[in-house]
Amino acid sequence: MKTLSASRHALASCRNIVKAPRILIVDDDAGQRSLLHSFLKSQGFETVPVDSGAHALKALRAQPISLMISDVRMPGMSGLETLRLARKDHPVLPVLLVTAYADVKEAVGAMRDGALNYLTKPIDLDELLTTVQQVTGFGGEGVRAIGGTHPLPENVIARSPQMQMLFHDTALIAESETRVLITGESGVGKEVLADVIHAWSTRANGPLVKVNCAAIPETLLESELFGHEKGAFTGATKQRIGRFELANGGTVFLDEIGEMTPQLQAKLLRVTQDGRFQRVGSNTEIHTNARIIACTNRNLEEAVKSGRFREDLFYRLNVVELNIPPLRERREDILPLAGLFISQFTQGRARFSAAVADCLAQYAWPGNVRELRNVMERAALVCRGEMVLPEHLPGRLAATAPPSAAGEIADSGKLEEVERQMILRGLREHSFNRTETAKALGISRRTLVYKIQRLRELGLTVDAE
Repeated sequence: MKTLSASRHALASCRNIVKAPRILIVDDDAGQRSLLHSFLKSQGFETVPVDSGAHALKALRAQPISLMISDVRMPGMSGLETLRLARKDHPVLPVLLVTAYADVKEAVGAMRDGALNYLTKPIDLDELLTTVQQVTGFGGEGVRAIGGTHPLPENVIARSPQMQMLFHDTALIAESETRVLITGESGVGKEVLADVIHAWSTRANGPLVKVNCAAIPETLLESELFGHEKGAFTGATKQRIGRFELANGGTVFLDEIGEMTPQLQAKLLRVTQDGRFQRVGSNTEIHTNARIIACTNRNLEEAVKSGRFREDLFYRLNVVELNIPPLRERREDILPLAGLFISQFTQGRARFSAAVADCLAQYAWPGNVRELRNVMERAALVCRGEMVLPEHLPGRLAATAPPSAAGEIADSGKLEEVERQMILRGLREHSFNRTETAKALGISRRTLVYKIQRLRELGLTVDAE
């Protein structure tokens, strides 16, 4: 993979040789329009974004266009009608349609009306770029700027190729205004990715408001999202400002969106369409320009097919999908993450034995990053901030230890016995004065207290009689 500077150099060279093609982007969805505009502009193309078929026809009359990319479903003049009208004055203009899966048959039929090709939602940016380059003859390998000009936060690890690519795409998407759907198994770090998107966006100085749709009872979730007026229902003793209103100018993160009831899905659809909503118990409309980031560990496409999730809301939320792979599929991240967590829990004092490193690397991690963090918190407590050994891990992990770890565990038992004898001897020699004993042993008083507690749990005498 070329470096960022090499990619920029290639892009600059390409611009000097060939005049950048001008691409007309037609979409009534401001989020998707912003995404396509930001992405294609980052690849060196000129873009003309418009929000309707009528404005598209006007733009075609005003300036030369190399390619038109149009959504199929739009209010008023549809993308198919725009295509047919554009063909009258521009018979050879390449047209690329963007469609939901449900409209694929209609899109294929549009090929007879002169559509060059179609892309399905959510748009695969690599597929889009390849198609646009083939049509315009502009760009090629090395032209795509590598994302990630922002430094990763200290609590984020991306050593694996999968995570590096994910954050490359995240850097690009963050700068647009588009809605994002983050998918992945429970515990992979979807909320962390949402934090990064907000931090890298132009809204970073605005609020990031989070709502866990699975943790709030159905009867209260509508009020949490949209607010309520005093007296709207029993117990509503005063006006409440909802999360969408609080997130105005920033980002609202809807965690576990797949748990939302159909009734609330219908109300959420309105906000995704035009940013308008009403507080519970009010007829006054409120507008918010909050950017929506949603996440789920469910397969929403299956939920749509079974009728448990609205299709129109799914495509509104899923302008861009970022999928976080499970930890077992990105093993290069396991040990760096474990090292980060153990360092946080022990202030950098603990380290892993070779056998523990093998255990961590070989375990399947069904609970993903969340499980790894919990295991490291437990290990920090048990090892008292020293060497983490297999015996400090939960049984399910210790069982994965390689045969070579048996000797290490045995050796550690011998060392612990020697340590116990030294502590008991030191306590007796200093009349069980813990401060003096700690000084003599060359350890902190706090560490000695931890070790004394362990000896007491073994039934040994550690206090003056």
